[in-house]
Amino acid sequence: MAKLIEATYGDALFELAVEESRVDSLYDEAGAVIEAFNDNPEFGRLLNHPEVEKGEKEGLINNIFSQFVSGDMTGLLITMVSKDRQKKIVDTLEYFRKRVLEYKKIGIAYVSTAKPLTDEQKKAVAGKLLETTGYVDFQMHYSVDESLIGGMVIRIGDRVVDSSIKHKIDELSRSLMTVSYTHLRAHETLANL
Repeated sequence: MAKLIEATYGDALFELAVEESRVDSLYDEAGAVIEAFNDNPEFGRLLNHPEVEKGEKEGLINNIFSQFVSGDMTGLLITMVSKDRQKKIVDTLEYFRKRVLEYKKIGIAYVSTAKPLTDEQKKAVAGKLLETTGYVDFQMHYSVDESLIGGMVIRIGDRVVDSSIKHKIDELSRSLMTVSYTHLRAHETLANL
């Protein structure tokens, strides 16, 4: 299976960052470039426009980004444009940033609760996650979802821990449906005897 574009370029940038001990600076630069693209969607549209020549696109990248990021980061962006991979620039840099966080053993946790947590509760959640995982730190993202009724849902990567009341009600409902179906089938079987 072919390696995804963002993984190919992101891994190359990550290897360079580790090799040259520039993990933190390139992580910050990647964040700045992502922010620039997100804040200026018309720039992305310009880079993807078929009537704008490739050389012009490369020049734009160089003129804009060489002022505030390293030559290596600018070079990556220009390379991606020259290979018609500009649509994947943001995905590539997000992939790279995730690799850096994994390397530094920093997890990203998304916590949803029915009501906003106090600072003390947030500290307790983060502390419990540090105790129960192999991470040394977490980037915590909190959100409120009133449909949870109570409890919380925590997502770290592809792992989800759902201790919400809503989830428990859904499980109970599925369980009752199974019992009702089984009971109905047994009743039908007895009636046919």
